[in-house]
Amino acid sequence: MSVDLARFFIFIAILASLPVIALLVPAFRPYLRKNPVITFLLGISSGFPLTLLVATMTFWLAKVGIDTATIGFAVALGIPYTIKFLWAPLVDKLRLPFLTKAFGQRRSWLFFVQALLFFSIWQLGASNPQPGNMTLFAIWALITAFLSATQDIVIDAYRIEILEEDEFAHGTATNQFGYRTGNLIAGAGTIYFASQEGLGLGWATAYGLTAFCIIPAIVGALWAGPGKFVDRFAHVSGMKPGQWLTEAVVNPFREFLTRHGAFIILGFVLVYKVGDAMGQAMLSPMIVDLGFSDLDYISANKLWGFGALIVGSALGAPFILWLGMGRALLISGLMMMFSNVMFMILAASGNNYWMMVAAICTENMTSGIGLTVFTTYLSGLSSIAYTATQFALLSSFAGVGRTFMAGPAGIVAEKVGWVGFWGFTVVAAIPGMILLWVLWSKGYVVQSIHQVEAVDEKALKEPVGPARIFGFVLVVVGLIGLLLSQPLELANSITAIFAAVLALGGLLAWKGQGKLSGSQVS
Repeated sequence: MSVDLARFFIFIAILASLPVIALLVPAFRPYLRKNPVITFLLGISSGFPLTLLVATMTFWLAKVGIDTATIGFAVALGIPYTIKFLWAPLVDKLRLPFLTKAFGQRRSWLFFVQALLFFSIWQLGASNPQPGNMTLFAIWALITAFLSATQDIVIDAYRIEILEEDEFAHGTATNQFGYRTGNLIAGAGTIYFASQEGLGLGWATAYGLTAFCIIPAIVGALWAGPGKFVDRFAHVSGMKPGQWLTEAVVNPFREFLTRHGAFIILGFVLVYKVGDAMGQAMLSPMIVDLGFSDLDYISANKLWGFGALIVGSALGAPFILWLGMGRALLISGLMMMFSNVMFMILAASGNNYWMMVAAICTENMTSGIGLTVFTTYLSGLSSIAYTATQFALLSSFAGVGRTFMAGPAGIVAEKVGWVGFWGFTVVAAIPGMILLWVLWSKGYVVQSIHQVEAVDEKALKEPVGPARIFGFVLVVVGLIGLLLSQPLELANSITAIFAAVLALGGLLAWKGQGKLSGSQVS
């Protein structure tokens, strides 16, 4: 049995057990509700394009003889996913002719983008890449990446807006399950369709069939209805372009940055999972260095670890329900922090298969819980008036911590050895825990899912001012630079400049302490 097939059976077995557990354990029962099932369907459609563009596409190109250096262009396909917050304001505020009136803001954008995505994937599959003839393929790959990232903007916002408070975490978890289902279909499924060892349909047909994975989201959206989207200017006729730009582009940043404790919140989002990210970056090199065979690592990480990750993701929702958001963030953060101690023990014990399985399962279980908790927290930080823009911005900001700040991991491992390195990852998680304690003690993290209530209309009507607008621009420029520093392999000095630009922009955009709203007290 192949690893992909085994992963599929593990995944299906865990998902099938969820309804049984939900009937027996009250904290799991929201998994059986309508909206979490809908977010599962949305997740399938969200998860399949990226796998087609990265894992499946590179396999295809290698099969037709494309050299490794050319295949490396696939790195650029991840860029739209990292900077998608740039066009998220359009998804938030731009009404589509006919479609918005018929389906609402979120569903109109979803159906519009999916129609384009379906067409682009068919064209990508039919572009027939060959050595020396990659132009058309590359163009359709970039178009597909842009449309897929845009679909993610819509689905993330729609997910937040259809879920009720007591099912929010469960809907976040089922969305991740759906995402992984889409990954499996677009990975092993598409290759099986195309390969002569499978159905032998060829790559064009295989890609075309996989494009039908947009259907689950269509079904879910029609089932869910328009959601709780807030169009704050629906009653205004003849709005001037400047007013629209202020509402669509400036106000999402201003609303967040002028919240009490905004900078501390952003700092926490930035560093919360740094220790976990550093460990993930260096796990494979350590396994090789300890002399484990490829099959041992595959079975431990891709099978045992995969199962632990899915179980942890499922546990994350009742974890929040039992503890509340503040305690869930604290305890899941400590669990991720101390799970790396298992790798210290593995590094000290050497080539011990069952110790490796125990360490990987512990780490993946705690990461699964942490992923559900943290994603739910980011969703709760997003104001319902600017859901798409703010969630895209926050998730991109969190990505800086996972990529840019985890970069020195290799240097640390080389200097202090594997035991010392894993000890360092534990220490690296402490700043996140300190910031969380500060946020919680000051009342900036509340126990409910939603961390912010109504928009302060009075504050948003005040003049923005050129200095603050310039600050917003610098925030965007600095964030883009940090997000692109790794895929574009920018020099460390340039990356440092972007970090300074981001910090300066945040200071200029900061309005002051402001009033403490009801959503910001415990």
